[in-house]
Amino acid sequence: MRPHVLAVDQGTSSTKALLLDAAGDIVRRAEAPLSQTHPGPGLVEQDATALLDSVRGAVADCLTGIDPRTVAGVALSTQRESVVLWDAATGEPVAPLVSWQDQRGGERAARLTGAGAADEIRRRTGLPLDPMFSALKMAALLDAHDPSRARSKDGALRLGTVDAYLIHRLTGQAVTEIGNASRTQLLNLATGDWDEQLLGLFDIPRAALSRVVPSTGPFGTLHGLGPLTDGTPLLAVMGDSHAALFAHAGWRPGTVKVTYGTGSSVMTVADSPAPAEHVCGTIAWSTGHPVHAHEANIRSTGRTLTWLADLLDTEAEELIRLAADADAGDVTLIPAFGGIGAPWWDARAVPVLAGFGLGTGRAQLARAALESVAFQVADVLAALPGLRQVVADGGLSRSDALMQLQADVSDVTVARTRHHELSAAGAAHLAGLGLGLWTTADLEQRADAGLRTFAAGWDDARRGDTVARWRHRVAAARDLGTRGQQRTS
Repeated sequence: MRPHVLAVDQGTSSTKALLLDAAGDIVRRAEAPLSQTHPGPGLVEQDATALLDSVRGAVADCLTGIDPRTVAGVALSTQRESVVLWDAATGEPVAPLVSWQDQRGGERAARLTGAGAADEIRRRTGLPLDPMFSALKMAALLDAHDPSRARSKDGALRLGTVDAYLIHRLTGQAVTEIGNASRTQLLNLATGDWDEQLLGLFDIPRAALSRVVPSTGPFGTLHGLGPLTDGTPLLAVMGDSHAALFAHAGWRPGTVKVTYGTGSSVMTVADSPAPAEHVCGTIAWSTGHPVHAHEANIRSTGRTLTWLADLLDTEAEELIRLAADADAGDVTLIPAFGGIGAPWWDARAVPVLAGFGLGTGRAQLARAALESVAFQVADVLAALPGLRQVVADGGLSRSDALMQLQADVSDVTVARTRHHELSAAGAAHLAGLGLGLWTTADLEQRADAGLRTFAAGWDDARRGDTVARWRHRVAAARDLGTRGQQRTS
């Protein structure tokens, strides 16, 4: 029987399962949706049990009619900074999953900044002190459910990112993948392990965390993921953005990957763990030796379109269609929901809609929302060193209008992959390397096949004026947030 690799991509809005054959072609796919709840201002949660059920459902649908004995191994990609607190003995979640979008760590971040800890945290972790990253969420969960830290210190409670939770539930192993761990703000990039000083700063007991292992494990074998055969090995685990970079053969210098999802990740490999100015340092993956990367995180890109669609009682796809041929005019939308991410990293920034009037319609608003995606990515691309080519993936990359706008605003050629499920594919590619199904040369050839390119078409004057207007309104969003905080303090 010819072997298959089963890839599971556990994302914010859904879990996808892909079955790849020995040639690397996707032969089956399935998807299970997930929802979020917003129990208060700045709070974003998901049901951790429903998340696990979505993994099981997507796998079951994907393998319907397939002999499970042909699955040689499984690969997993996951949303990253989100946090689960669960009972170590039963595996049952103690609280809802706290999403990477959640802002409940803001007050603790302010206290740490006031104590002068922010620079040292960034030096050790590559990450700015921001509520998006896991440590602040972990501390908040323990404050609510184990304030004395007694149960977490003796290992009765376990904290982790989504990969650690799923690995524990599906294999019984208490391990976490190094790339995901590098997003917690508890991992020292230089040592590749949990940092005792950081654990102390955030008040996270080491006993509550899983052991850090490379992206190729060992992770153990899977059980209770029918119809998959019990004992099937879990061969590779990666953060979703890291896996997408791997699928683009992003180990090649100068390749900058942009994933257009709920939020967006802009990532490129780096020579050292030191962060570049305005962007993060992170670990992309490890097969024994960590591969470092520079990354910028944008909080709201696809989420901006779904927010506007909900507001206008329509579908995001309809807004994307309207935006393709619309002119926003002077309308600008700054989607600083919960602050604004890279390259500004300003948690105080507030959303701004400017330049609208009585004649503004949904087409102009849709175009402004789409433009906000391209402008935020352009701000990041301008901050990344060594850019040679931009490669795009993710659901929003299917919009020709967005890809052309990205090229025009950034003055670069954007290459869009023919596949959009790059996170699952990247994790599968790493697993397949371990199985000997393909080589890195095969993966480079696969990444370059079927790319569609979009070349910049704006002149310098138009680009300069448009970017200047965007930056002026970003400054307004930041200024309004600062004034609002001063009034309430």
